[in-house]
Amino acid sequence: MSWILVFIGGGAGSICRYLMARHLNYSGQEYLIFPWGTFLANLVSCLILGILLYRQLNQHMVETSRLLFITGFCGGFSTFSTFVYELQMYMQRGQLKMGLTYLIASILLGLVAMAAGFKVSGVLAEMIR
Repeated sequence: MSWILVFIGGGAGSICRYLMARHLNYSGQEYLIFPWGTFLANLVSCLILGILLYRQLNQHMVETSRLLFITGFCGGFSTFSTFVYELQMYMQRGQLKMGLTYLIASILLGLVAMAAGFKVSGVLAEMIR
């Protein structure tokens, strides 16, 4: 049963990532200057992960929800391999400054997004009590 939950969540996450990349990374047949779809998918995934991790750590998320949303959806929605591929493309094109900007922005803003999700969950949990 566990693998079915990961499969469903991962499939949903992958479809969401595909749609973001399709609409934000390309202009017709051309790849845009900055891979906004991948960048935003990774940041939103970090935000969602922060929210879910707070719930798991403080409100005892059930295993089925963890598998479906954390392992499945966030795992399928975020994409490290595409991120690394895009970094490599910047290096091959000699766009080191853009690649470094993408690298630093992705890591730092990913950490900020996860922390924000964790914090928002904590504030909402306190408001509900």
